[in-house]
Amino acid sequence: MRVQLCGPLVVDVDGSRIDALLPGRQGRMLFAYLVLQRHRSVGRDELADALWPHDPPRTAERGLNPLISKLRRSLAPASLEGRSSLRLRLPDDAWVDVEAAEQGAHRAESRLALGQWGAAWGPALVALFVSERTFLPDETGVWIDDRRAILAALRLRALEAYAAAALGLGGTELPAAVRAGRELVRLVPLRESGYQILMKALARQGNVAEGLAVYADLSRTLRDELGVSPCATTQDVYGELLHA
Repeated sequence: MRVQLCGPLVVDVDGSRIDALLPGRQGRMLFAYLVLQRHRSVGRDELADALWPHDPPRTAERGLNPLISKLRRSLAPASLEGRSSLRLRLPDDAWVDVEAAEQGAHRAESRLALGQWGAAWGPALVALFVSERTFLPDETGVWIDDRRAILAALRLRALEAYAAAALGLGGTELPAAVRAGRELVRLVPLRESGYQILMKALARQGNVAEGLAVYADLSRTLRDELGVSPCATTQDVYGELLHA
């Protein structure tokens, strides 16, 4: 079973999609919320508030009951356990995109810490591909906004891990390291790690002067925004480029 919550909602079982069986818009939101919380039981009040945050409790409860009944019938091979509190049980080998992204980012960072560039590259890409898509793009809600914020932070982690892995691999991966470094600089212009990766990647491509220009841009940005200079690690990279 494969569940995709980022981008179009997709529920695939053995190559066949069953997401069309979910009971409408609220049914899809209910399913998505239960997937996110699948490692615990969730009370009906919490579910009703997630789906209808501005409706009176009794009105929301009346709307929740038929959704739960229809959801139970459409989920096989998954199941919905409980009555007053509900817990979604997915097959043991189920793949959920948001979980795969979190695991991929963590695995990539762990491999990078060991200098295993090739082993970090794949998990970082998985995390990046998932986190670049919008979580439940056609829906709104506090919990949806919270998840999007989590995924935005995860995207930065994945992008940095991918850039570092590509830099470590070198060779034909250097252009990818440059692109990822530029994207990091654009997204978080005050985070120095993206500049460090970009400077190193440009230097390894033979573009030392461009790498030095990146350092100059960083120095100017930090001075104008924060009144500080680049950190010691960034200055070490700058020194390496000067010697190069």
